[in-house]
Amino acid sequence: MTSSTQPEPTPELLWQPSPERAAASRMAAFRAWLRAERDLDLRDYRALWQWSVSDLSAFWGAVADFFDVRFHDRAEQVLVAEVMPGTEWFPGATLNYAEHALRDGEGKADGDLAVIFVREDGRTEEITYGELRARVAAARAALVELGVRTGDRVAALAPNSPETLVAFLAAASLGATWSSCSPDFGARAVADRFVQIEPKVLIAVDGYCYGGRTFDVRSTVEQLRAAMPGLAATVLIDYLGRGAELAGSERWDELLARHRGAPLEFDPVPFDHPLWVLYSSGTTGLPKGIVHGHGGMVLEHLKAIGLHCDLGPGDRFFWFTTTGWMMWNFLVGGLLAGAALVLYDGSPGYPSLSVLWELAARHRVTYFGTSAPFIQSCLKHELRPRDEFDLSALRAVGSTAAPLTTDGFRWVADAVGEDVQIASVSGGTDLCTAFVGAAPDVPVWLGEISCPMLGAAVASYDERGRELHGEVGELVLTRPMPTMPVFFWNDPDGSRLRDAYFDTFPGVWRHGDWVKITDRGTLVIYGRSDSTLNRGGIRMGTAEFYRVVEGFDEIVDSLVIDTSGAGETDGELLCFVVLAEGAALADVEPRLRAALRTELSPRHVPNRFVTVDEVPRTLNGKKLEVPVKKILTGTPPERAVSRDALQNPAALEPFVQLRAEMAR
Repeated sequence: MTSSTQPEPTPELLWQPSPERAAASRMAAFRAWLRAERDLDLRDYRALWQWSVSDLSAFWGAVADFFDVRFHDRAEQVLVAEVMPGTEWFPGATLNYAEHALRDGEGKADGDLAVIFVREDGRTEEITYGELRARVAAARAALVELGVRTGDRVAALAPNSPETLVAFLAAASLGATWSSCSPDFGARAVADRFVQIEPKVLIAVDGYCYGGRTFDVRSTVEQLRAAMPGLAATVLIDYLGRGAELAGSERWDELLARHRGAPLEFDPVPFDHPLWVLYSSGTTGLPKGIVHGHGGMVLEHLKAIGLHCDLGPGDRFFWFTTTGWMMWNFLVGGLLAGAALVLYDGSPGYPSLSVLWELAARHRVTYFGTSAPFIQSCLKHELRPRDEFDLSALRAVGSTAAPLTTDGFRWVADAVGEDVQIASVSGGTDLCTAFVGAAPDVPVWLGEISCPMLGAAVASYDERGRELHGEVGELVLTRPMPTMPVFFWNDPDGSRLRDAYFDTFPGVWRHGDWVKITDRGTLVIYGRSDSTLNRGGIRMGTAEFYRVVEGFDEIVDSLVIDTSGAGETDGELLCFVVLAEGAALADVEPRLRAALRTELSPRHVPNRFVTVDEVPRTLNGKKLEVPVKKILTGTPPERAVSRDALQNPAALEPFVQLRAEMAR
């Protein structure tokens, strides 16, 4: 990565909390508690973070005590040894995630609001904590009737809906391990995930709504059942309200009605007992099953949502997500902090891009979570939500899934509200959280992530493992976190987990992103380090490239691939663009070249621009950079990528055809 010897100019300050707002935050309450209970006077966020990563035992023990984590058996110590991988947290402790989500407390009385659900077609529902507890108790009893016990797996092909939330909490209450996929996943993609974990029960919807249409997925359910002969039962949710049937299945509504009035109970499990299985993208093989534990998720999400998002009783927490993305699991964690969840199921762009902003206004959303591409789309369509809707309840806009451009930062400040905090965050499925993000008492600077999160020992390393300051390097975590995977599924000796994170820097977690940490302690993510653009020794992250190219109104989407240094003697830098309606490449290409030359470097002007109809993406919406690079440099497509792991497999064809032409 290139770096300048000249100090960078201080960027524009976009947001700063008022002293009153910072003082009223949970972060301030935590610092006050540390003064009173631990005799620690940590004057600001930076000092708090420094302590949190220098004394892990004291910090995570304080988080547990501050949030009154309910241990059935208490641990004698917080962690045994600071080793990665294999850190043992809170040995001997037992607890239950679902108990913390549903237990009585401030903001969680039976009459307090727990869930607001909105579906694209107009179906809405509001659920109190009392009703949520009753449904989870009934679902728990139903799962017991179907033979589910501690350690069994419960899998769901289901959308972001109350039924899915209830099923998850019921499974967790039993100590069963949860796993979910969005119903728009294809049968092969779902099977690649669920077959690995051998679930005892499959819970599935009959169909789903998206983009003004409904889709029947019962054939997918049938294929899944055939692929999992060990299933004890299948439960069908009549999600579309058409009275759908599936031979040999139980009906969700009948099961819950039969067990209505069952007692709400929670089985204590060890701290690292498997809570859920999340999955890697699976683009080049079977998706890796990433297992997280009850205790790690309780502590991390209380910290991230309670302190960093500053959410608690009376707040309303929204993030646009499906059940196939880790952000669903993060969103559900809002219940731990006592916030009400706002669940939306449908397209974020139907009938228009304003639908989610209207949702935020109507339901008085406190924290609005979305993706950087969605913000970019709103910017390009010149939306101004603040002019259309009453967003006076909104305190923060969260953005993830890709680096947020400087234009995206400016758009939120200008079009949503200058008093709204811009919380650009980055983390991953691997830890089911963000480890760099925002805090309620830290300013927001244009184009920069505000801070490393508490307890996350984030650093930037060069290729020799030396720490960098003010330069771009590999994002690493130098000390363990409780949400690092307990293990990978079907990885008995831990070799796959070690290879995934610890093969480059032994004992240090390498995440696979390029990052720069500034003197202010802010961070800038430059994209994946395994898809770097290395032109004549000048390395550049793809995120920097996309910031320039996709800043043009004529460009809807783009994909940049550098074939040099990948087996190609005469490699090219290729930029594939999806053009806006009515735009012509010949008209915009000269301006694209000039902008890239000026804003990046002459070496990062592509050899060719190529138009495509779509950019191929994973099921979770990530651009397919590395597999496309492999295809263009000669790897057979079937070895480069699993098409079943793609959102739009047909979008791969132009790249396969281009490789054939290049090989002639």
